[in-house]
This record gives sequence, structure tokens and C-alpha cells, in this order.
Amino acid sequence: MKYFGTDGFRGRANEKLTAIHAFRVGRFLGRYFAREGRARIAVGKDTRRSSYAFEYALAAGAAASGADVCLLHVTTTPSVSYVVRTEGMDCGVMISASHNVFSDNGIKLFGSDGEKMPECVLMLVEDYLDGGTLPLATGADIGRTVDYVSGRNRYLAYLLSLPRTSFRGLRVGLDCANGSAWAIAKTVFDALGAQVWCIGTTPDGTNINDGCGSTHPERLCELVRSNALDVGFAFDGDADRCILVDERGKVVDGDGILYLCARDMAERGELGSGGIVTTLVSNGGLARALERMGIVCTRTQVGDKYVAEEMARRASLLGGEPSGHIVFRKYATTGDGILTAIKVAELLTERKCPLSFLTRGLVLIPQETRNVPVSSAADAPLCPQVREAVAAAERAGVRMVVRPSGTEPVVRILAEGEREAARAAADGVERALLAGKEAL
Repeated sequence: MKYFGTDGFRGRANEKLTAIHAFRVGRFLGRYFAREGRARIAVGKDTRRSSYAFEYALAAGAAASGADVCLLHVTTTPSVSYVVRTEGMDCGVMISASHNVFSDNGIKLFGSDGEKMPECVLMLVEDYLDGGTLPLATGADIGRTVDYVSGRNRYLAYLLSLPRTSFRGLRVGLDCANGSAWAIAKTVFDALGAQVWCIGTTPDGTNINDGCGSTHPERLCELVRSNALDVGFAFDGDADRCILVDERGKVVDGDGILYLCARDMAERGELGSGGIVTTLVSNGGLARALERMGIVCTRTQVGDKYVAEEMARRASLLGGEPSGHIVFRKYATTGDGILTAIKVAELLTERKCPLSFLTRGLVLIPQETRNVPVSSAADAPLCPQVREAVAAAERAGVRMVVRPSGTEPVVRILAEGEREAARAAADGVERALLAGKEAL
């Protein structure tokens, strides 16, 4: 697709993605979902400075097409999904570039079921962005914008209803990435009885994900160690990801979370017959560990929307990615970082043992990763130099995944195997990519 990747329409604010794009997306949604009456659209945003311009531009476009726009203001991506799904909205929009730097932004679209918008609709959005025309609403058919912070509050109440037990006595560190979680996560854990230490809770429009959050957990590791905390939770800019830090200050990624939760759910008889769904970049050690317990792991494409789709096909109740997108199908239709933190805290409270003890059965295979900027990320993995480098690595027993990023203009390389062989394989593919740049 031209504009929409694996996680929405994303790019540098007012360069690749502009307020005019946001206005036109709103125009399309307002008209498309008004086919059977006045559309209702939920809109949330993260804390980056450009989110305000995009929010109001999109709302203006939707209202001009005849939709009523419910503004959730600064909130999390999963809260938008929840509100749309539970309150009969026609669709939802989240203004966020997730884990990207503040100068980027994005537009994520959700259908009435709270799932990521189907590609067939996204293609129609793209056609309109490329020069389509639509009539404007007139008279009483013109839409309006309304404050809908009450929807966000109902999402908070839903989160608070989920745990089976109080978190009293649990010492928790939170890194809210100066993003969407800053005003929500602490409120939730305070209300559930935990003792809470926070960082990343002073957003200024330019510091989202800046040296903090799920992509930079170093400060959280130090917070956990220096305050003898039981666990740390790091969210990304829109709080649909969560990464853990154990009591020793060691990072536990999404594969570790899947291991913990799959084992716990299986022992409770709550996992079902569908096993779990992971992605091509999930560590092979996770599949080995779970298969020893009789839990099936199914791999799919990278992207939480692909995880959710495969989970629905297999009736799986748990799935996710190493990045920390974890989907608990019983409770949500998309990745939810705060929900993930609640489920892990619940597990720790009930098991009454350290997080490091609970992850001991997971032995990860060494992985090497590279992110290589290229001018044409979609075509780069297809060039002959890259294909030959990948084939050579696989002949040496290294599992390779080379793919264009769905969120940034880079090619991502993953090599999994014996440490030195994996490092050499990743280096070889990176060299091939760089050598082939001029040919693209």
C-alpha cells in the first residue's frame, strides 16, 4: 500500500504526513460511515506536539462530511479500540506514531469491532487521498465534535475490573514514555493497591520516547534496582506495547511475557486449544520452551494486526511480538500495554515469587539485529546481493528474517543461531543491503 503500513499511515509530521492528509482521512471516514445514518467516530491522540493539529484537522474533515466526532483527547491506542467496540461507534482513529521520535506522527484506523481497519477500506482511503472527491454535508447534516473523556474513563474502569486480586504490597516501577500512558497507568496501579514509582510522566510535546519507554528501558532498569522494586513496566508512546524489567533490573521482552502468560494460562486451563501466536521475529527458544509443555506456537507476519488476525483464525487467546505488543483475546482486540502490565502483576501477586524465577525455563537462542536505512525499503530485500547473503547465512544454519519495516524507512535484519555465526550473517546481509542501495 502507498500510505498505510502495518501500523497505520506514519511519517514525519507535516512532511510525509500532513494536516491536509488528516483532514482528508476525516472527510473520507465521515462520508463512508454515514451510509446508514450519521456516523460516530472516536478520536484519541498521544502527547506529541503535532497530534493536536492532526486531531483537529481530522475532526474538521469528518464533521464536514457529516460525522459526529467524539474526542477522547490524550489517551492510549487500546482505549480507542475499546470505546469503539463497546459503545457502538462506527470507527476509531488514533493519532500517534507509537514508538517513533516526536517529529513523526501517524494515523491508525479501527473498525466498529475494535480491530484494525480492513485493508479493503484502507485502499479506498488511499484512493481518496490520491485525488478523490466527495460531497460536503450541508445544513443539519453537518456533523459536530464533542468532548468524550467519559469514554476514556470507562476504559479505566474496565481495566480496574480485570484483576482477580489486589496488588497491595507489590512494588512497581512505571515508565510511561512521556506518552499516552502518563495520566493513566499510575492511576490504575494506585487504585489496585500497588506501591508505584514513575518516570516518563512529564510530556512537553517533544520528549515522547526520548531516552525512555519500551525502546529505551535503561532508566527503568536503574529505577527498579535502586529502589528494590518487584517489577518494572515500560510502555511506548501510545501504550499498546509493554516491556518488563525483573527485580534484578534485567529486561524481559515480549517473548518473555508470552512465555510467562502462556504457561500460567495453560496451568489454569484458560489457554484453550489454539495455543499462542507469535511472529517471524519471535525467538525460537520461546517455541521450544512452550512445546515442551505441550503448547503450540504458530508464527505469522510481523505486526500486531497480523497476530490478531491469526489468533481469530485459530481461536487463540494469547499472542504477541517481542516488541511488547501482547494481545489477550479474552479482554481486548489489540495490543494493550497497561492490560499486559496488569496481567503480569496479577501473576506475580498470586505466585508470590520473583519474576526472574518465573522466566527461568525460557532459554533464548542468540539473535543479532540490524536496522538499515535505504531509499526503497520495500524493494531492498529482493536485490540479488541480499538474496545471496541470506542464502549463505541459511546454509550456515542461521535463521534469517529480512523485511522492510512497516513503521520506518529502514530494512530490518534478524539473524538467529550460534552467536558468532548470527553476527557474521547479520553483518553480511547489512553489507549486501548497503552495496545494493545505488541499484535501487
